[in-house]
Amino acid sequence: MNLQVRYFASIREALGLSSEMVESHARDVAGLLNELRARGGAYAEVLAEGRPVRVAVNQVMATPSTPVAAGAEVGFFPPVTGG
Repeated sequence: MNLQVRYFASIREALGLSSEMVESHARDVAGLLNELRARGGAYAEVLAEGRPVRVAVNQVMATPSTPVAAGAEVGFFPPVTGG
C-alpha cells in the first residue's frame, strides 16, 4: 500500500526531505517505523527506538499500535518544547 509520509522540524532536516510516498506492508505505526529504520543511515538514526518522536496518522496523534491504511498520511515530528 502507498502512504504519504511527512517529516517535520529536526527530522526533516536530518533526512533532507519534507515528504515522500512510501510503499509499505505495515499494519500499524510500529511496523512502518521498523520499515523506515531498516533503510539505515539517517532514518535509522533519527527514528531509532528510544528517540523522542511523535507520530500522527491523518492528523490525529497516534501510538505504535495505531493502524495505518492505504492512502493514509503519516507525520513524524519531534516533541515540542516551550518556555
